[in-house]
Amino acid sequence: MSHLMQPTILLLREGTDTSQGVPHLISNINACEAIVEAIKTTLGPNGMDKLIYEGSKVTISNDGATILKQLDIVHPAAKTLVEIAKSQDEEVGDGTTSVVILAGSLLSASKQFVEEGAHPQIIIKAYRAACNLAKQKIKELAVTFPTTEPEKRRQMLEKCAATALNSKLVSSHKEFFAKMVVDACSVLKNDLELSLIGIKKEKGGTLQESLLVQGVAFKKTFSYAGFEQQPKSFENPKILLLNVELELKAEKDNATIIVKNPEEYQSFVDAEWRIIFEKLENCVKSGAKIVLSRLAIGDLATQYFADRDIFCAGRVTDDDLKRVSQATGGKIQTTTNNIEPSVLGTCGLFEEKQIGKERYNFFTGCPSSKTATLILRGGGDEFIDEAERSLHDAIMIVRRTMKHESIVAGGGAIEMEISTFLHEHARTIAGKQQMIIDAFAKALEAIPRQLAINGGFDSIDILNQLRKKHITEGAKWFGVDYTTGGICDTFLSFVWEPALIKLNSFAAATEAACLILSVDETVRNKPRQEGGGFGEE
Repeated sequence: MSHLMQPTILLLREGTDTSQGVPHLISNINACEAIVEAIKTTLGPNGMDKLIYEGSKVTISNDGATILKQLDIVHPAAKTLVEIAKSQDEEVGDGTTSVVILAGSLLSASKQFVEEGAHPQIIIKAYRAACNLAKQKIKELAVTFPTTEPEKRRQMLEKCAATALNSKLVSSHKEFFAKMVVDACSVLKNDLELSLIGIKKEKGGTLQESLLVQGVAFKKTFSYAGFEQQPKSFENPKILLLNVELELKAEKDNATIIVKNPEEYQSFVDAEWRIIFEKLENCVKSGAKIVLSRLAIGDLATQYFADRDIFCAGRVTDDDLKRVSQATGGKIQTTTNNIEPSVLGTCGLFEEKQIGKERYNFFTGCPSSKTATLILRGGGDEFIDEAERSLHDAIMIVRRTMKHESIVAGGGAIEMEISTFLHEHARTIAGKQQMIIDAFAKALEAIPRQLAINGGFDSIDILNQLRKKHITEGAKWFGVDYTTGGICDTFLSFVWEPALIKLNSFAAATEAACLILSVDETVRNKPRQEGGGFGEE
């Protein structure tokens, strides 16, 4: 009986909450299903938008990653789906809603096996095997376009951009923006750095008034009175880029000076004036007709440059100054001493234009142009913000397609083909793995099913038609047709997506499902109180 008298061993602090076992795993799956329920209606061309507000900030979007970032999700397992949406957005730019729906569908499919007593590791092993098979099949099905034919390559890029924009708020102008996005990415040549494409937003006008600048454009910076006397247009000007402050500081702002007589004080003042004039004279001697600085250019410098027919702008943002450097070939200088001609940039035309109620500085005809600027117009801030997010996704898609020139059909076609392939493969293996891979294949039908539901169509009828096409007729590119409410060959309808999107979404969704299935216990620590020692409350 002595063993019954042994004291309880306490490993965790009092107040610590733990949950484990099958009920805990089912609870995690249910939390993830709740996340999927929240955003699944945003999928596809007819997907609905979500309005999220916090205080005075309002966000209207149907982008999965944007919605999940805005939601204040506290459940630790459900946060996993937020992370995979973010990773999909950062990696390929589109397919964020699809990857969350796919992960949720895989978890729902695994729930029956967990409830029946199957070990999670068996499910994880089967899911990973099915994912590897699916990725191999996608690579086999992907169509690669020839890079030697520029016209066909451009058409492919425009179709991929249009497909990405098809489910966005700007879908009614997808052809207009698809061409603009492809033009912007084509300017980048081999660099394909996202930061080299600037997106500016100017409220007012219509979407069709949005424009692409093959060069750099940025909003007029803060200026002093002498600015209006400066010329606002140059042809083939020399451009000086600085990270130098050209402003006369008052003495009290810099230091405390103890002087014995007025002459000593005057010598300090004269020295400051001499320093600022030396900087300005160096800028003029360089031969530059445009001076841009990341730091302030004061009223004295503004008037000084105006008197010598030189344009200047201070407090230029870091991103804009770097893009001007890339486009014009200029080098950003941290001093005005010994400015060599080689550090100056140039462009074909500089001019200041009125866009809406703001003035913009345009640098076009740049010799080494590796940057572009999109200026978006629209009715309201929320609308323009969503248009910016839509174009970001399209730009990401085009960039990825330019690097990996293989595409697959959208509209749920690739998911149905992979589902058919995995169903057939499951019949060739024995044991529990067969049932789990079969469930994985069934889970992939969530994408075409949700596309049909969001379009207001009969999802059961459409799925039955798709199964017939893919299984009995071998029509691998048939998906949901939004124009007729039936099915069609989405490849011939130019609903194209980069194969990289599907490869990434399958891998991310499978890993997220496996991660949640591998958690058998959650421990929630009680927050420590300040000043409390070991064992103290």
